[in-house]
Amino acid sequence: MLDRLNAALDHLEQRLDQPLDVAASARIAGVSEHHFGRLFSALAGLPLSEYVRRRRMTLAGADVLAGRESLLAVAVRWGYGSNEAFARAFRAVHGVGPTQARQAGAVLRSQPRISFRLVVEGNTSMDYRIVTKDAFRLAGLTARVPLVHEGMNPHIVAFVRGLDPATVRRIEALSDQEPRGIVNVSAELTGSRDEGTELDYWYAAVTGADVPDDLRSLPVEAGDWAVFSSSGAFPVAVQHLWRAVFTSWFPSNPYETRPGPEISRVRVAEDGGTADAELWIPVRRI
Repeated sequence: MLDRLNAALDHLEQRLDQPLDVAASARIAGVSEHHFGRLFSALAGLPLSEYVRRRRMTLAGADVLAGRESLLAVAVRWGYGSNEAFARAFRAVHGVGPTQARQAGAVLRSQPRISFRLVVEGNTSMDYRIVTKDAFRLAGLTARVPLVHEGMNPHIVAFVRGLDPATVRRIEALSDQEPRGIVNVSAELTGSRDEGTELDYWYAAVTGADVPDDLRSLPVEAGDWAVFSSSGAFPVAVQHLWRAVFTSWFPSNPYETRPGPEISRVRVAEDGGTADAELWIPVRRI
């Protein structure tokens, strides 16, 4: 898998002066466009589109400093139709415009090429199971919140604390299949997994029953789910489990993500310091 990912990145690097073709790169990696973007973001720590933008501006910066061509010629080479559009993109990466960059002493930023390598950090194995589920519905309440990588998400905490206890009991009573009880759901992630990226957070139950009109409902297609378990400090262990799934499990197994919500079932100890968790990721075999 890592070899195919690196081949896909080589393909991107050779075509930085052309429009981004995620489909072609995904084919080289042997996965879907959806999974390629998700996997790159998890492994690299930034979305693919942002990486390509930074690489283009790194090379454009070298062209600007060389001074052999007009700024418009450099702009056109890197996909911009005007000096103004190029200057805005250039300044967003380098902190100065291309005209200022040609002045002596200008400092520019460089985005190195990314390549993925397997680093053996220990012999800890990951337990998982593949569950095939019929179509179902998520029933509950939802809020649009920003993604938080470490620690408690204050927006989710405030949302859950504001729920009426009677409504919580009604949601939980709708649970009639795995994962049972109240679940936390991430859906409709916008573009990347950067800190602050917005997503739909669901406080919900997995059900096949009719959903009352005063609750939200999200239909979920039938398919396979990879289920991972974790126990440890809360919420760190849960967040690290998600990271390990994308940085360790997917590169080592013949599965890719498919469109659908990510579901976690978390049971926090009475002292609030530890938790048992299950993470359900929609997958399909490559």
